[in-house]
Formats: sequence, structure tokens, C-alpha cells
Amino acid sequence: MMGQLLSRENLLLALKRVEKNKGSHGVDGMSVKSLRQHILSNWDSLRASLENGTYVPSPVRRVEIPKLNGGVRLLGIPTVTDRLIQQAIAQVLSPIFDPMFSEHSHGFRPRRRGHDAVKKAQTYIEEGYRWVVDMDLEKFFDKVNHDKLMGLIAKHVKDRTILTLIRRYLESGIMVNGMEIESDQGVPQGGPLSPLLSNIMLHELDKELEKRGLRFLRYADDCNIYVKSKKAGIRVMDSVTTFIERKLKLKVNMEKSAVDRPWNRKFLGFSFTVNKSPKIRIANDSLKRAKQRIREITSRTKPLPMEYRIDDLNEYLTGWCGYFALADTPSGFSHLDEWIRRRLRRMCLWKEWKRPKTKVKRLISLGVPKEKAYEWGNSRKKQWRIACSPILHRALNNAYWRNQGLKSLSDRYTYLRHT
Repeated sequence: MMGQLLSRENLLLALKRVEKNKGSHGVDGMSVKSLRQHILSNWDSLRASLENGTYVPSPVRRVEIPKLNGGVRLLGIPTVTDRLIQQAIAQVLSPIFDPMFSEHSHGFRPRRRGHDAVKKAQTYIEEGYRWVVDMDLEKFFDKVNHDKLMGLIAKHVKDRTILTLIRRYLESGIMVNGMEIESDQGVPQGGPLSPLLSNIMLHELDKELEKRGLRFLRYADDCNIYVKSKKAGIRVMDSVTTFIERKLKLKVNMEKSAVDRPWNRKFLGFSFTVNKSPKIRIANDSLKRAKQRIREITSRTKPLPMEYRIDDLNEYLTGWCGYFALADTPSGFSHLDEWIRRRLRRMCLWKEWKRPKTKVKRLISLGVPKEKAYEWGNSRKKQWRIACSPILHRALNNAYWRNQGLKSLSDRYTYLRHT
């Protein structure tokens, strides 16, 4: 198996994927752009250390990603060399483990997407399973038991050199503020190997839920079980929590887990309407997260020309819409369109014009009658109120923003839904 891992075809594919994914540097500061030349210059010694089992991975660099609720998500960024090796390992192990995985597992697997899981959830609700057991594993990627995980891998991988290498990646440590911290548990998020390892670990949970005949969906550590009554949901929550904590040595976060109606919860950024035939909608938290990102792009603390702001907005919103176009309800897109235009009017143009004289002049140039331009240009009303006024709606209408290059979410949503 080590020969397969170190084959030219496997390594070239791994290199291309690491280069395509780009990403930040590790503790050694080397960028993805430098990886190819580094491998060419040091390949003989690197290959020898991998073959004889003496290769020691570098610690991962700790990165904190702010969450909407005020907390942080901890990522561990390996060096680009370690990302290459991890990717090569994942490409060898995936054909072994992926065929074993459950049909209900959708995360980080070939030819599977989160959208498939959301559509399946919609089907369950329509079939009458209108209660959901929404289970949240507490700091899953930080709590994985190494011995338990290695035991699961060793059942199907007999090459001791590869097993030793995987164990070393699990125990490679974390670099925080220049200080290395040992890692005796967990699978650091951020490396190419961690998604596969998490699926191997949670495959035990999938098998248990299948054995019980439950309707469930899992995407990485996000697991939803659909039942017909609240009583059944409470019973399932208790018994599955016991299995997870006793058998898998993991912890269920009871504060974030719940037995509730699906339309009161979110799943992979989406939620559902209460209808008998439920529609997929964008979860409120997802809209809040989008607005927060838009606030950052349109902030007046960044003195950027309008064309640059619009370019940044278009880049972000194109990807956002591409994911959330799965929603059956277009209202979220039209609401966000109007909110964006209102914010641009208030935070960018109205503030940029500053003086009343400039505001009057600009309004007149946009076709506003002189008396109305003087009235609103000298208004003492607050900026958000003025941004919503009929006068700015007419002066800075949809056609104006289209001419500036701003793409409409509603238009893109309609296009994606009909292609």
C-alpha cells in the first residue's frame, strides 16, 4: 500500500489538488506556490523517510475562525508538504472505506453533496416524519479518541508504515503563539485527511442507526434523525446519546441538541416551511451570516472605490447564491437584494457625498427635481431613513446599480432554478 501511496500518478494527483485548493501556509511559512519546487528539490530524502517510517509531520498551525454566535471554530493548518502527504493518503484510503459508508452519510464523499441530504430531509418530512432529533457533537474534531480511531482503521489497513504515519499525524501537535502543544486526542480540522478520518469514526454511529431502522442523515458531525412524534424523539435522543458517549467516547452537546420541529431548526444552512409538503428555505442564521459578510465588504472603514466594493460583493454573492439556490422560496434573495442596495446607498454613496451641497448636486445629476434635491440634500433625517426614502429609490434604482455592475441575487436565483 505504501508503494501505491508513493506512486507517481497518486502523488501528481495529490499535488494538483493541493495546488487547486490553495489555502494558507503552515508553521514553516511555505506557500502552496513554493510546494512543487520544494518537492522536486527534496524528493529523494522525503521519499526515503516515508518508506522507512521515519518521517515526522510538523505541528499544525492553530487558526481561530469567528462564529456568528460569538464563539470560534478552531482549525489546524498543516504545512503544504504535510497537506500533500495527507492528500496522497486520503486518495489511497478512500476507495477502501467509502464503499462501506452508509447511504445516509453525505459529507466529504465523492459524488455526494449537502444538497442531497437537504432534499432527503424534505422527503422524510413529507412522509410524515415531522419531528427531528438534531444532535450536535461537542467539539467533535477535538475529542476523537486516537486509539478507537486507529483500531477502526487497522481493521482494513494492514500496512504498518501507513498506520504509523496516520498515528503521527494525529499526534503531530498544535502550534499556538510559537508554543507547541501535544495532541493526545482529536483530528484537527484543516487537513485533507481529517474529513475521511471523521467519516471512519462516525461510520460506527451510522451502522447503529441503520440497525435500529431509523431515518437519519449525517454530514460530517452534523446528524439529524427524523421521527413521527416528540415522545419517540426524546427516546431516540436518550438512547443514541448513550451509544455515542459510551461506545465512541465522544460527547453530545445537550445545549445545542434538541428534539424539535424541522422548521425550527437548521440543517446545512437550510430550514423548511411548515406546509404538509414542505419547501426548502434559507435558515435565518444563514441570512444573518451573509449580512455580516456584506457589512464587512461595504464598511466605510475600508476606503475602497465603489467599483472594487461591487466586484467583491459579486464574487461573494455569486458563490453564496450558487449554494442557496436550492431553496424553494425566492423571498430571501429579493430581501437581500434590497438590503444590499439600501446599505450601498447609506454606507457608501450618501456618506461619500458628505456635504449637503455635494448631495444636492449629485441628486440633480441623477434626475431628481431641484426642489426635491434641496429638500433631501439638506435633510437632518438619519442616513438609514434617507436610504429608504422614495427619492433615493428613484435616483439610485435597480437600473442604476445594474449599470454600476452589481449583480442581482434574484435574477441569478431565477436563472439557476431554470437551468
